[in-house]
Amino acid sequence: MQVLAGLLESLPIGTNLALLQFMWMLVSGALLPSRGAVFPALKSIGLAEAETRRAWAAMRGGVWQIAVLLRLWQAQVEELEGFQYHRHGRFRPLSVDITAIFRPQLKGWQGKHYYPPAGKALPAVPFGVVGGTGSLNGQRLAVPRAFRRIDSQDPDEQRLQCELLVWVAGQLAPDEVAILDAGFKLSDLMMAELLRFVLRLASNFTAQRNVPAPRKKKGRPPKYGKKVRPLAGTYKGRPIPATPPDRVMTWKEDGCELRAEIWTNLIRPGVLPDPSNRTFQVVAIYDPRFKEPWLLASDLPLEPADLHALYQDRWPVEQIPQAAKQILGAHRQFVFCDESIHRLPELALLAGSILSFLAATLPLAPTGFWDRTPRRTPGRLRRLLFGRLFPSSYPLPERIRKKESATSHLPKGIKGHRRRPRPG
Repeated sequence: MQVLAGLLESLPIGTNLALLQFMWMLVSGALLPSRGAVFPALKSIGLAEAETRRAWAAMRGGVWQIAVLLRLWQAQVEELEGFQYHRHGRFRPLSVDITAIFRPQLKGWQGKHYYPPAGKALPAVPFGVVGGTGSLNGQRLAVPRAFRRIDSQDPDEQRLQCELLVWVAGQLAPDEVAILDAGFKLSDLMMAELLRFVLRLASNFTAQRNVPAPRKKKGRPPKYGKKVRPLAGTYKGRPIPATPPDRVMTWKEDGCELRAEIWTNLIRPGVLPDPSNRTFQVVAIYDPRFKEPWLLASDLPLEPADLHALYQDRWPVEQIPQAAKQILGAHRQFVFCDESIHRLPELALLAGSILSFLAATLPLAPTGFWDRTPRRTPGRLRRLLFGRLFPSSYPLPERIRKKESATSHLPKGIKGHRRRPRPG
């Protein structure tokens, strides 16, 4: 309650109290037994009917923006004792990811997101998630910096990715490097003019040298650089050998010996070689703990050990949607207003981050007598909060209170939300 009250105190009076009750509903996991239904979840934490309506109205139409709440939450996290951002070499990782809330029954919605179990893209509301990685009490956690919405008029995920990359390029600090998975394309990064990146590549990725290929005895002089294939492949059953690396490095990490093959001074296929081109390096990292090598691209002259550590720090950003959807039950939603289908997932993602950080700071909460070696996880904290009523006796700040407004002149009941035909 102290964390939530400090986060929402600066919002307009009345809205802050209603949103505080809504956030308590989210972090306590009340959406799980209601299977995503918001009104039953609000009622289950002990709210009266009028309080339930006000909490719903604050989420749907309250005067607040998720960007402001994220800045306030980031400031709270950075003030926590023991929290520290990760730094590898001279850079701090800034993870970039795409998540989605699947909405198969949302009428009129054209947005889609790939769902691996189904093997195809399903109707969904995608979001861009950006966060910096740090440590708190021995745990790696991502501090969310932005949740980027998709355009409701043109819900194309490829466009969302491009807009997200442009936003990251404008917000990237001089000592930060963007970490992206294989869902992003190298061409989009170059088009967005994103400097300082580490990108996971597909296993069949190819590039070319930034110098023309050697001239043969016969034929025209080659215009393009020599093709570089970091990993061996096959075509119609015939093996295609990999290009020999420019150099090879080995180092030890956690008792394992890692090997890196490095190719430098590369450009994208189809680009004419020129000294003014933006070049990048490709590093194939062979880790005995993984079956397949990691194929990473970066426009920075980083050592392979730093590239490996930077990309490992991308994983905590995926815990934010995991805590919001699986642990708090926000994977199933039944809101249909254009604003609500974005606001409810944004608050759920924020609640997932809050739950993860609170779990890392509060005392251990074992699930039961069988939990002999408990860890500070958001799932255990949610089990502790599950079924708890909203603590109405908690001494809230003076600013967080109900706003006494005249409502006798407003329509009530079915007349208050009756839909009217659109003009024209």
